[in-house]
Amino acid sequence: MRWLLRLLVLAMLAGGAAAGAAWWWLAQPLPLAAPTVEVSIEPGVSPRRVADIWVEAGVQVSPRWLYEWFRWSGRSRLIRAGSYEIETGITPRQLLDKMVRGDEVLESVRLAEGSTFLQVREALASAPSLRPTTQGLSEAQVMAALGEPTLAAEGRFFPDTYAYSRGVSDLTVLKRAHAAMQRRLVSAWAERAADLPLKSMDDALVLASIVEKETGREADRAAVAGVFTNRLRIDMPLQTDPTVIYGLGMAFDGNLRKRDLLADTPFNTYTRRGLPPTPIAMPSAASLRAAVQPAKTRALYFVARSDGSGGSVFSDTLADHNRAVNQFQRGGRAPP
Repeated sequence: MRWLLRLLVLAMLAGGAAAGAAWWWLAQPLPLAAPTVEVSIEPGVSPRRVADIWVEAGVQVSPRWLYEWFRWSGRSRLIRAGSYEIETGITPRQLLDKMVRGDEVLESVRLAEGSTFLQVREALASAPSLRPTTQGLSEAQVMAALGEPTLAAEGRFFPDTYAYSRGVSDLTVLKRAHAAMQRRLVSAWAERAADLPLKSMDDALVLASIVEKETGREADRAAVAGVFTNRLRIDMPLQTDPTVIYGLGMAFDGNLRKRDLLADTPFNTYTRRGLPPTPIAMPSAASLRAAVQPAKTRALYFVARSDGSGGSVFSDTLADHNRAVNQFQRGGRAPP
């Protein structure tokens, strides 16, 4: 082993035959302890430590050989942090190329549209190779770690699929999702309609979360937002079930009862006027857009169709709404 290191050093100094031997070694497959070897390189790790990490993981050569090669190549400072996997047959040259390119192994986690913060945390906890640094932290502690100690976590993360390097922390993914939502919210608010009864971006986010939970049909989002916007204008209660369900929390058993609609909570939009204090879920980009650009409509009511279309029927008056409810929710039967 020492002779090869000497050849590398001589190659750096003098070239010639020693250089030829060194170049030959760089083209030979590295001996591995297993068919595949994986490592995770954190930002700021020195090239010498990178060599040590590979050897500790199962590359069966002296770490000094690898380090001298990294240094000799002139590219040691170009090595990128990340998670890497190599297989039998890889050469020292290919190993360095992979790290300089950042050709790492990535995992991914999907944060679904309409998810609550609790569901986000569950998704992160079950994501592969994600370091659970926020487990055991309260919601307030998580938001403080994100630099937003005064904000509630609900709705503050953009629903998307996030790729990440193996071994990174779940806080890293949350930071990206939080930054993505902030960008989307700022962009949507800048394009808002002029006559909205919304006072702030936060109001828009809350309304968007309600729209997200009320309909999964793209074509109906703006119309649903239009109904709620009209109600806000005339100080009419929003009377939306998803906010009541959110306020019930773990007490909700899947069946919303009349007593639930009468039980006052900060999220009960039957007993309280205006928007609830926080979002109730993560809204999609479409729901954000609908909240700030609602349909121009006179409708004050809507009811979901029961024909499997996923759409809703919108009504301007309570009488028309009751007829729609009778038709689409009671099968034409008179209300009890």
